[in-house]
Order: sequence, then structure tokens, then C-alpha cells
Amino acid sequence: MHSLPHDHIGARIKRLRRERHLTQRALSDLSGVPYSTTTKTEQGVLPATPHVIASFARAMRVEVSSITGQPYVAELRADQLDVLIMPIREALDVYDLGPDPDIQPRPRQLLEADAEDLLVMVRAGEIKRAASQVAGLIQEATTAAHSADSREGWLLLASTYRTAYDVAAKLGHNDLAAIALSRMDWAAQRAGDAVVGGMYRYMRALTYLREGQYRTGERLVKVGFSTLEQAPAGRERDVVTGQLHLGAAVMAGRAGNADRAQGHLAEGERIAAATGEAVDVHWLTFGPTNVKVHRVSVLAELDEYGAASQAGRTIAFPEAWPASRRSHHYAELARAQMWTGALDESFGNLLRARKAAPQQARYHATVRATYEGLEAAKRQLPDSFLSYGSWLSA
Repeated sequence: MHSLPHDHIGARIKRLRRERHLTQRALSDLSGVPYSTTTKTEQGVLPATPHVIASFARAMRVEVSSITGQPYVAELRADQLDVLIMPIREALDVYDLGPDPDIQPRPRQLLEADAEDLLVMVRAGEIKRAASQVAGLIQEATTAAHSADSREGWLLLASTYRTAYDVAAKLGHNDLAAIALSRMDWAAQRAGDAVVGGMYRYMRALTYLREGQYRTGERLVKVGFSTLEQAPAGRERDVVTGQLHLGAAVMAGRAGNADRAQGHLAEGERIAAATGEAVDVHWLTFGPTNVKVHRVSVLAELDEYGAASQAGRTIAFPEAWPASRRSHHYAELARAQMWTGALDESFGNLLRARKAAPQQARYHATVRATYEGLEAAKRQLPDSFLSYGSWLSA
């Protein structure tokens, strides 16, 4: 008995393939995914890796979310998160209309404090709280930025747009996340801040990573490095540059380019040795620990699951490390362990992902895909396994 709905990833791939009048052999040829992998993935016997999902999505000309099932409408409604999406969308729409005559913004220092609090909420995995507050702050910061037309005001607005991106991306609304990112770049350009401009390229590259468009993502990475070269030298620039290398490493890994991935990891490690742990610099969580976490992700993307599992087990998180990043790591580690057949360990890390950041884990595509893979393995699992699936789809 399945504890998740029958509309699992394999079933969605099969339905989308049939809607396009494709045979399994034709889908295999178009996507470059081996025929045996295609058939077993549709049957739910073999879990779908992010690379396989992206390859199928490109071949059938659909978004990755059409295969992964995001956004999870029923669950969002149950958590009362669906009603928070439209206000965010509306707040992003008025970016270029100038000051709103019906809004009297508070002093900039108070708005900056609220913007910082929102960033902290997201890193703590408190998505609902952040989602409920970000739209109002965007509207207030928009009027403040247009009224003052200062560097500080535009950077404040860019920060609120970044939080909107974080919330939308974590809830699976990739179209809204893309809009929020374009607004972030718009505000950063008005502030004349090359560091935030580099961050924008990094985050935008991640959206192309999720969609499997690696060539476009790599082009964005190059533009990001060029943009950061225009920023003043210092720790802030180094942190964003290092984080861009880590994102590029994962992208290269998913594209199957091991040498390029290892090169970016090595450069990120070199920069991290100089910056140290930099959790508070733009809340990117860059530093030696994040290099180790990304090494696990890269190894998993290269299908070196045993090495990824071994590397992941040795990571000790600093006390200040955000819950959202710990949750993401546990999800990645669980996926690698599932592929090695370490099912108990894999499920244990799914439990850790939920404990660290429950709301994030519930809407995390890797958590759901790994759960489906464990379920398909048809092996003895703890009694709490079915209840975990019920929690995912409640």
C-alpha cells in the first residue's frame, strides 16, 4: 500500500509521455536516458535522479515541476500557505509605479531590521511566517525606495525581493521565484551594487540548474564572476564569489562534468579557508562547512553515492548553521544513502530533515523523491515510515 498518492513521479512521467504520443523508446532516445532506466522509472521501481527528471522535462518540453508535482496545492492549502502567494505576486507587480500615496513607510532603519528578520526566518525554516510578512514589507519598501531614491533604499528593496524568491522557490512556485529574482536585479542595478548583482546571477543560475538548462546556467555563472570583479575587494565579495563557485560545482556535477565540478569546489575551498565561516554575510552560509556540504551534493550528482554518503556522515555543523541548510543537507544525504541501499540510514536522515525545518522538508522535492524511492524498494522499514508519507501528503 502506498502512503503517498498514486500520482508519483513515475506515473506523472508516463502520463506526460502518453499525452505527447511518445513511446518509452522514443522518450529514451529524445532524453538520452537509457531505455531500461526510462521503463523502471515509470514503473516506480527506480527512483528518478534530478538529472533524469530534467532530461525527461527537456525532451517533453515541460517544466521540471510538472514531473516533480510542485507546487503541492492540497498541502499548501492545508497549511494555509496558498492564500499567501497572491499577495506576494501583487506586491511584486507594483515595482515600477513609484510611491504609493496610501502608504506611509516607517523609517528605513526599522524596515531594514524587518528585512533582516525575514532572512533569518527563512534560514530557520519558518516559511509560513516569512510568507505572511514579506508582501507587506515589499509594498512599504517599494514606496520608501522610490521616495528616497538612495542606494540604501534600493538595497533594502532588493533584500525583500530576495526573501520573496526564497519563499516562492521553497514552496515550488518557480514562476513567482523567477519574477522575484528579476525584481531583485532591477533594485540592485538602481543601487549600483555589484555584489548583490553577483548574488542575483548566482540565484538565477540555480533556477536553470533546477530546470536542467545547464548551458544557460553556466553562462550566468560567468556573468556573475564578471559582475563581482567590479565590486570592491573584501570579504563580502569573496563570500559571494565563493558561493558562486559552489553553485557552479553542483551544476557541473549534474551536467556530468566531474573535472569542472572539482575545479569549482577547489576554488570555493580556497576562498573559504580565507573567509572562515561566514554565515552572516548576506546569509549565504558560505565557509568550510558549506564547501563540505556541496561536495556531498556534487558527488551525488556524479552518481558517486557511496562517496557522497561517506563524506556526508563526517560533517559536523557549527552551532550557528541555519536549520534550512541542515535540512537540505539531510535530504541530499538521504538520497545518496537510498541509492547505496542503506535504507534505514536514508529514512533516518529524512526524519532529521523534517526535524530541522518541518515546513521546508514537507515541500522539498528531494525529500519526496527519496521517500518514493524508499517506498518502491519494498524493504522492511520502521513503523513510522507510513506516517511520514501521510505527513507529506496530508
